[in-house]
Amino acid sequence: MTYDQAIAYLKGLTKFGINLGLGRIQELLHRLGNPHRSLSIIHIGGTNGKGSTTAMTAGILRAAGCKTGMFTSPHLHSYTERFLINGRPIPRTKLAQLITEISPHLDNMTAEGFEQPTEFEVSTALALLYFAREKTDYVVLEVGLGGAIDSTNVITPLVSVITNVTLDHMDYLGGTVEEIARVKAGIIKKGIPAVTAAEGVALEVIQQAAAANHSKLVLVGRDVTWQSLQLQPRDNSGACQQFKIKGLQNHYHIQLPLLGSHQRINAATAVAAVEILFSGGGHPAPATAVVEGLRTVQWPGRMEIVRKNPTVLLDGAHNHAGARALRQALLDYFPGRRFIFVLGMLADKERAKVVAELAPLAKAVIVTRSNHPRAGDWTNLAEHVKKYLEDVVIQEDIQKAVQIALDKAQQEDILCITGSLYMVAEARTALRHP
Repeated sequence: MTYDQAIAYLKGLTKFGINLGLGRIQELLHRLGNPHRSLSIIHIGGTNGKGSTTAMTAGILRAAGCKTGMFTSPHLHSYTERFLINGRPIPRTKLAQLITEISPHLDNMTAEGFEQPTEFEVSTALALLYFAREKTDYVVLEVGLGGAIDSTNVITPLVSVITNVTLDHMDYLGGTVEEIARVKAGIIKKGIPAVTAAEGVALEVIQQAAAANHSKLVLVGRDVTWQSLQLQPRDNSGACQQFKIKGLQNHYHIQLPLLGSHQRINAATAVAAVEILFSGGGHPAPATAVVEGLRTVQWPGRMEIVRKNPTVLLDGAHNHAGARALRQALLDYFPGRRFIFVLGMLADKERAKVVAELAPLAKAVIVTRSNHPRAGDWTNLAEHVKKYLEDVVIQEDIQKAVQIALDKAQQEDILCITGSLYMVAEARTALRHP
């Protein structure tokens, strides 16, 4: 297959939707020689922040001189972004080669009566095969959905991480935080240490799972803490935040280019995971690598400032907790400023709750459509927004929606493009290549 053919093949698998369970991925990996068994993995789940925490953890390991694989989803611009080694996406030729190799196994599975593996299961298998063949020192693996029966949960990690638990994907994971936490706690394995920044009833569920598995549980906020210092200018494109982390082994003075108080929690979570990882080998985590890895981390589309005068900011706050974190960050970093939002959300998200967080800050909102099958009745979002302000525009085309917002914005205004990460990715492309 060529790269384009491989991507078309993967996209063709999306018709099988989300089908949780481990049977198909276990069978596929068996046919591929069980590549995951040779990998040293940090497994990261949670509702929000798991992608940022994955990027930070991988950044620290890379700064420590480790050949580090990183698997995340979804991607922003290219499917190759899901599979990184030391920050570099998988080459297109390599991705095409691996899909060419994997696809006959899928045909044989279905011919033998197995269910068709889903697109995410094939991506997971591809990642594990790629990282094994490239002989990575460590792999930082982000959970796709939930935990217990997510396809990434076929592995036995060195450390399990659950960033937090809030309501999201209730159709698949359960209708309460307690139910969702029980699913996410499924990545905790017997005798394997775990880290979490979860709170409340979610934390209680995770503590119970850790105790049942005789797993040491490190709590961010108790065992690993942080102390805010100040914001510092960072060239002309944005800002970084300075803070201190008191880890399990050391104290660190951090400069982080990812904005928002929630990212301090994610950074502390990543530090805890790396400290546990290195302590397992009898060595402390190198402090210089922790500092450098966090100073240079990149995670586009999350409180990312892409333009000035007016300031244009992108953030994939796709659920209520994400919107709450975004609201607080906007108030912290841009006090007294006026906000214009370009907002697009999928139908299965808590639209009313997200709007309740963001719309009271807005002088105008442009509602747009995410180019995704789950967009549903995307214009319904505008009815929620109109409860809070009059200046609401509906524009299906994302590029036109961004231009309407730019036309409305004065130099000191903040234009925030948020909601579905799929929509944010399209807006980012439009802003980079007008």
